[in-house]
Amino acid sequence: MTPDYAAKEPARTEVDALPGATLLEFGAPWCGICRGIQPALANAMKAHPGLRHLKIEDGPGRPLGRSYNIKLWPTLILLRDGLERERLIRPRDLASISQALQRLTAATV
Repeated sequence: MTPDYAAKEPARTEVDALPGATLLEFGAPWCGICRGIQPALANAMKAHPGLRHLKIEDGPGRPLGRSYNIKLWPTLILLRDGLERERLIRPRDLASISQALQRLTAATV
């Protein structure tokens, strides 16, 4: 799991070109809800050590978040070969995150 928000967000074309399974996490370091899900996200990610995780700081004028129409934080977008497969908006528990990651990675095996 990536613990820190990226200093520079990738371009949408770069994300669209990523092979395999990717978890995009949109949020902000000062967001209480974002900080609150970190333990559940870390626990869920333990079962998927090879999963690519991009932690993107979002906000006004941030093109990547706007391209995914992000409205609330945290938003987790699960991608396979650059295509969105699932989206979790403000997930609250380990079970929902774990189940989504399992669906994403099971399809790539």
